[in-house]
Amino acid sequence: MEPPLVVGVDGSEPSLRAVNWAADEAALRGLPLRLVHASLWERYEGTSLAEDLGKPSEEVMAEDVVETAARRAHRRRPGVEVTTDVLPEEPEYALVRESRTAAAVVLGSRGRSGLTEAVLGSVSATVAGHAHCPVIVLRENHDDRVRSATGRVVLGVGARQKDAAAVRFAVEEARLRGVPLEAVRAWRRPAHGAPHHAVPSGGPVASPEERAAGELADAVRDVPSGTASRRRTVEGPADRALIDASADAALLVIGARRREGRHGPALGRVAHAVLHHAGCPVAVVPL
Repeated sequence: MEPPLVVGVDGSEPSLRAVNWAADEAALRGLPLRLVHASLWERYEGTSLAEDLGKPSEEVMAEDVVETAARRAHRRRPGVEVTTDVLPEEPEYALVRESRTAAAVVLGSRGRSGLTEAVLGSVSATVAGHAHCPVIVLRENHDDRVRSATGRVVLGVGARQKDAAAVRFAVEEARLRGVPLEAVRAWRRPAHGAPHHAVPSGGPVASPEERAAGELADAVRDVPSGTASRRRTVEGPADRALIDASADAALLVIGARRREGRHGPALGRVAHAVLHHAGCPVAVVPL
């Protein structure tokens, strides 16, 4: 049996838009869709779903959340197999466990600005930092349709990393959509007076841009020849380069090598920034 696409649903509009996106993605991949509502509370706390159901919020139960999401998925893609589950536990733990047997986990996240961004999207960030499969996060301003004829898939390539899993994921997403793949590698000028590095062969000294181009070419050398692709190096911070590239993309794919923190694995600065600010859905692929 094919592993499902898992969607975390909480009854909010962002999570229902994530259902739309995941239904399109499941149809593209030929995968089943699994809708999961995890909460320690039996009743739904919120107004948007209650208004949709025509019930007082105190009468909306967890089953209403997943049933509404399932109806949305069926309307969107009638041919996709949909299952639902209600789990009485914290959503972060439930979704990380679900990721062990999922093709990917899809989450919607609310957008805010200012100081609240420090704690923004805690479920999305926690799941992306611990999941065993790719995690795709949609923010409120993202298109909830998996575009098949426009846009492109952008792949962020890091420095001196083995990004094979992220490259494979990005290549497949571009193939399914029939769009080009663009691999982006950021580079920075050294501080004044800092030496350039020699290339491994002992040849002439390479500039930072040349090293970035070489790392980029190495990262994508196994991309199938039939895949329409381009490579681009960008001077500046990696997070800004990827956020700018995401503005007119269908999907941004990044590989995430988790760093250990006080509370276990966590995403790095670049991954955290693009999850907050990217102009399109972001797929975080564990490395």
